[in-house]
Amino acid sequence: MDHVMKLASERAVVIFTLSSCCMCHTVARLFGDLGVNAVVHELDEDPRGKEMEKALLKMLGKGPSVPVVFIGGKLVGGTNKVMSLHLGGELVPMLRNAGALWL
Repeated sequence: MDHVMKLASERAVVIFTLSSCCMCHTVARLFGDLGVNAVVHELDEDPRGKEMEKALLKMLGKGPSVPVVFIGGKLVGGTNKVMSLHLGGELVPMLRNAGALWL
């Protein structure tokens, strides 16, 4: 879990994904479309990916384990949470507060 938290704090927005996950691609694309330069860690391409996936699942408390988004080093959640924040108008302010957007 320490490794995940270290990676999660390396940039304003960090997304943990699997390369074959369509929802992971969708969430990453949302941030790109908003103008955010997120760091994306594809767990299936990382030697410690399985270990990190288990840690993320433990942090979330329930599945699926990806995508998982951190903003400002804090766990936001998965697809449902990110989309809810976006549709509710709360995502952009969070991104501004974390220094991921300058608009």
